[in-house]
Amino acid sequence: MKLVRLSADTLVDGFDCGDEDLNNFLIEDAKGFLNKRIANSFILEDEGTIVAYFCLLNDKISKQEVTNSQWRKIKDRFPDGKRFSSYPAIKIGRFAVSSLHRGEHIGTKLMNLIKDMLNTNSNYSAFRFITVDAYLDAILFYEKNGFTKLTQKEENDHTRLMFFDMMELP
Repeated sequence: MKLVRLSADTLVDGFDCGDEDLNNFLIEDAKGFLNKRIANSFILEDEGTIVAYFCLLNDKISKQEVTNSQWRKIKDRFPDGKRFSSYPAIKIGRFAVSSLHRGEHIGTKLMNLIKDMLNTNSNYSAFRFITVDAYLDAILFYEKNGFTKLTQKEENDHTRLMFFDMMELP
């Protein structure tokens, strides 16, 4: 298996993770997000077949998005002189594994690869957190991978804002 960055000529037909929204993003929207410089998508492929994909974009965790008690937990991670009203983050905009590869721990392996990739290859701009608007049925997956709920309740009907602190990496 190899990880490749999506380009304008990457073939993305035939991917199915069982979620129409995630399928449609890869097939219909990912290249537009790339062209408009909104998000970069990456595909994990095996012999030309898409096994999984994810996209990354810039984000922040800001005081206005969370309760005061949650904000204290964030700002207490920083020395007094480095406390701001927001902190830089990279958002995992989409993250999906093909239905054909469920149960193979591809998601956890890919999440570890993302953390490692961001930790070793982000030389141009600093960030402290990885964020994700986790689907409710994926919260347990993200928690197993070190993410923490940032909000006490769902953002909307189907997602919850979560974060991973890059300082937790060895």
